[in-house]
Amino acid sequence: MAQSLPTIIRIATRASRLALWQSEHVAALLKSHHRDLVVELVPLSTVGDRILDKPLAKIGGKGLFIKELEVAMLDGRADIAVHSMKDVPAEIPPEFEMPVILARENPDDVLVSMAGLALSDLPPGSHVGTSSLRRRSQLLARRPDLVISDLRGNVPTRLQRLDEGAFDAIVLAAAGLKRLGLLDARCHALSHDEVLPAVGQGAIGIETRRGDRAIGALLAPLHCPQSDATVGAERAMNSTLGGSCEVPIAGHAQLHGDAIEIRALVASHDGQEIIRREAVGPRGQAKQIGRQLGETLLAAGAGRILALSAPD
Repeated sequence: MAQSLPTIIRIATRASRLALWQSEHVAALLKSHHRDLVVELVPLSTVGDRILDKPLAKIGGKGLFIKELEVAMLDGRADIAVHSMKDVPAEIPPEFEMPVILARENPDDVLVSMAGLALSDLPPGSHVGTSSLRRRSQLLARRPDLVISDLRGNVPTRLQRLDEGAFDAIVLAAAGLKRLGLLDARCHALSHDEVLPAVGQGAIGIETRRGDRAIGALLAPLHCPQSDATVGAERAMNSTLGGSCEVPIAGHAQLHGDAIEIRALVASHDGQEIIRREAVGPRGQAKQIGRQLGETLLAAGAGRILALSAPD
């Protein structure tokens, strides 16, 4: 006997403009597959959203952006949670699972300045804003003359700080800018040789209570196997390294037919030491290849850098 699908679904979401866009996007996709479905958004303020005067690595990491959303699912206020995959820790609690990864948007970072300058064209000693240790270390590796300061807050707030002259340039994810209609002439794409993206960047994931088969069946049409393979490989690499936002780790995977290629790096905070490695293998072994790449990085000395980078 066929399982009846839920008629109402509640989405736990952060209350930022970008998070709401992502959840509304998921809602629209769900309604395109289930015409009579009622979708309700449950906006929540997370600890990561409220504490903006301290670097994320110092206050508990990426999990601060999703904890309240998971609590809402556990206590019945929400059925699913929508996340930017780059904000999801390498390991999620056993009560939950991530059965759906949507088709991925542009994973790259962009340098945003009033003149739309490339990284190489920034004047010496330029003041650059970013809250990411991954971005900071790679920028300093290319341009050790830059002055880099923490910049927290949602996308419009960060752009406002640039407009006000607090920074000469800032670094943001292309995906978020595009989704908000803010990818414009001020934005210069950074190559992967300049700044390799964050694990999962550009991808949206849907988290559910583990084993919720009715909700899983409702969500199934939204799943993108290609994105699942690339993000899965990146997250497997990151998990092998024990990665978090407290250490500079980057990784990006691409599909080439039936093959998957993944590039990754581990860096010191000052960008003076960077270990880069890459791996290629069958797409069907994406996570295994990611784990093997993590082991390769560790064997190449990444473990020492990670130990030095870990918080006190």
